[in-house]
Amino acid sequence: MSSASNSEFTLPQSAEEGAAFAGANWPPLATLLAGSTGLLAGLAWAAFGLVSLLLPDVEAGDWSQTRNVGAAALGIAAAIAILSLGAPWFGRVGAGLRKRAPWLLLLGLLLTVWELATAKFGWLPLPFFPPPQAIVEVYTDDLPKLAASVWASVKLQLGGYAIGALLGFVTGVSIGWSVAVGYWIHPILRFIGPLPATAWLPIAFFTFPSSWSASTFLIALATGFPVTVLTWSGVASVSNAYYDVARTLGAKPSFLVLKVAIPAALPHVFVGLFMGLGASFAVLVVAEMIGVKAGLGWYLQWAQGWAAYANMYAALIVMSLLCSGAITALFRVRDGLLIWQKGVVKW
Repeated sequence: MSSASNSEFTLPQSAEEGAAFAGANWPPLATLLAGSTGLLAGLAWAAFGLVSLLLPDVEAGDWSQTRNVGAAALGIAAAIAILSLGAPWFGRVGAGLRKRAPWLLLLGLLLTVWELATAKFGWLPLPFFPPPQAIVEVYTDDLPKLAASVWASVKLQLGGYAIGALLGFVTGVSIGWSVAVGYWIHPILRFIGPLPATAWLPIAFFTFPSSWSASTFLIALATGFPVTVLTWSGVASVSNAYYDVARTLGAKPSFLVLKVAIPAALPHVFVGLFMGLGASFAVLVVAEMIGVKAGLGWYLQWAQGWAAYANMYAALIVMSLLCSGAITALFRVRDGLLIWQKGVVKW
């Protein structure tokens, strides 16, 4: 073999050449694994699309969105594959897809198994376990009723949560700052707070003039207790050194509350807001199931009564997305107000 052919690839002959060989600009292993995971995710979504389009539905199945779901799955599979292969050229979109590739792979596999077990082989009984296309049909055929229920739930949730968060914040600051206020409010809080908000359903619907106002009260009650306790804890845990420094500079009591106690207690306040958000969503569903004439809770009860389990699952998905979106929005607000914690606390 000629020397020219031998020069095409040679192993390192010295320590210096070995170090240069090891330090060459090879693709990182993590990058290769992320790209391969993205391709596998694309294959999983392609399998879901092909199963939907090529295999026949069970005899009891009559779903109009089967072909659309299959075509959409194939389109998603192509997009995942293209973005995975060309991630360096797609910037943040490609990096974001590679980061979420394992979840996309798992979701594609789950959808494929779900389709096989329901629409194609009927391993899971209908109508209790509808296929994916049945849920898509709810979003296309029953969208007006579902959208009206979502809007009613959002209005009820926002009103009750805002009232509960505001009253809980004011009460918590008052208890944490004033011993006299704590003397009177603390026993009441210990008596009412631990009780589930849903336990007050009979009293609320009897006392308030409408089911809407009663539901708002229950949501506010579920939100207010954790916000009150965490705000109180935050104000009470502020170091006295902060107050001493502010008083030395001539600060008045109002300044101590507004500029020292409340800002220092904000991390605790947001923990209470997060806890109150989860509790308020749980109460929202129960309140709407019992007394409200519209909303996602009412929609769930209506779907269950008519054995429309696809509608029920569709409403649960929407409710999950609403709760997740509310938590994300609250995180954004917290990040903006507590920007001073970026270098101190790991987010």
